[in-house]
Amino acid sequence: MISQTVEYALRAVVHLASEAPAARTTDQVAKATRVPRAYLSKVLQSLGRAGLVRSQRGIGGGMTLTKSPADLTILEVVNAVEPIQRIRTCPLGLSAHGVHLCPLHRRLDNALALFEEAFRKTTLAEVLAEPTTSIPLCPFPAVKRKAVLAK
Repeated sequence: MISQTVEYALRAVVHLASEAPAARTTDQVAKATRVPRAYLSKVLQSLGRAGLVRSQRGIGGGMTLTKSPADLTILEVVNAVEPIQRIRTCPLGLSAHGVHLCPLHRRLDNALALFEEAFRKTTLAEVLAEPTTSIPLCPFPAVKRKAVLAK
């Protein structure tokens, strides 16, 4: 349901949250998240244009989140790189349907609405704080977790 671009963006923000407040270079984020550097660079540009990350030049520079994980929703990350495309009119272009979706497309749009709402209600902090036995791709130490979630 989510694209590779969205997956990469989510990995990047998880890593940046885990390293906050330190800035991380594109190379550092790429290595930690296992995302190809060139692809990650484009993803980070999209996140920057959306105002979710900022770039700092110079020694100790790199990328940082502009919001605390408690204030950053999964939907914001998704929308920054590949917004959820709701179905507003007949995707087949049938003039008889217009804005009156057929039962199939209405159900598909309802499912998209559920995804959108779930992502809107979920913050990065909630995801990072959820107890799990799965080892995340990006380590998020318990000591740092408390500090990051409190921001």
